[in-house]
Amino acid sequence: MTSPQSFALVFGAQFAGFGAMMPFLPAILAEGGLTASQVGTVLAAGSLVRLVAAPLSGKLADRVPDVRRLLALAALLAAASALGFGLAAGFALLLAVQLLHSIATSPIVPLSDALAVAAVRSGGFDYARVRSVGSITFMLGAMAAGLAAEWAGPGVAAWMLAAGLLWTAWAAQRLPAPAPRAEAPPGQPESSSLWAPLAEPVFRWVLPIAALIQGSHAVYYAFSTLHWQAAGLSTGFIGLLWALGVLAEILLFLFGRPVVERLGVRGLALLAAGAGVLRWSVTAITSDPWALVGIQLLHGLTFGAMHLAAMRALLGLPAGLSGRAQTLLASAISASTGGLIWASGWLYAVAGGGAFLAMAGLCGVAALLALRGARAKD
Repeated sequence: MTSPQSFALVFGAQFAGFGAMMPFLPAILAEGGLTASQVGTVLAAGSLVRLVAAPLSGKLADRVPDVRRLLALAALLAAASALGFGLAAGFALLLAVQLLHSIATSPIVPLSDALAVAAVRSGGFDYARVRSVGSITFMLGAMAAGLAAEWAGPGVAAWMLAAGLLWTAWAAQRLPAPAPRAEAPPGQPESSSLWAPLAEPVFRWVLPIAALIQGSHAVYYAFSTLHWQAAGLSTGFIGLLWALGVLAEILLFLFGRPVVERLGVRGLALLAAGAGVLRWSVTAITSDPWALVGIQLLHGLTFGAMHLAAMRALLGLPAGLSGRAQTLLASAISASTGGLIWASGWLYAVAGGGAFLAMAGLCGVAALLALRGARAKD
């Protein structure tokens, strides 16, 4: 199996499971007897746990000789804990399941990206095109879970998540062996500090912008399904809405390379921020199905463009910082998302769909940071 194919398999496996679960986890928690504020608390707790767990796994990844085994082990543990969502009920049990699952899941995406970026750095393949396979399977997972939930209830998504993570563990062991790490130049020993990537100006520049823009998806991740269900939309249509958002992301990853090359890191970040202001503003004021179909396509920019901007920025970092940089980035996003999900539980209970307006404001702040901060190097 070639390097692009093996990475496509890893991304495809994990995101098939994530796509099935992400739209329906709030519904699973609500079905388990949780209130809106408790749903927000459980989701936020998972993000905050990842804030701690991800950097530690990244530091370990920069030291272990074979990151593939660490990735496979994390996927196996995450698959086992995912089953708890289909079995547990009540706030205490579901919170415990979420904490265990978040610890196990936290390294999966950043370690996959770190391995992929290392392969790209050595001239292996086009990251965006390979990563698009994960977006495709996320979309298919969301659609399949939406249809399955129509007859089996939202809990079926937990079993689909476990299956995707088991597939990830199998696929991780078939990745090509990573290249040996280069020795640090004489007189410049490589720092073993967890925070070493923060010494890089580009990383310091992109970190808060990514945290704000990706964090602005908090209300969408936590309450869009419940919000649209309350507006009378079916679970099948809601799954389709999630899938449409990812479809735009896929198109950017597959065919947007000329645009990405032209805009660079700074331009991509600004595009993502502007799209976020528009997307969340419209989502706040309407649940009209046709309006939602159109606005969901902006996910390709709010998530996809910002993700590619961050990956391009990280490609310029020293190879020995890859694992820590990926996981620090993931942790910053988890911290932002977790805090905002916790706040959105209260905000959504008070303001309903108006909570999305706060997310539009965050994207406005990110745009200002991108405009006023130090210029990123492409």
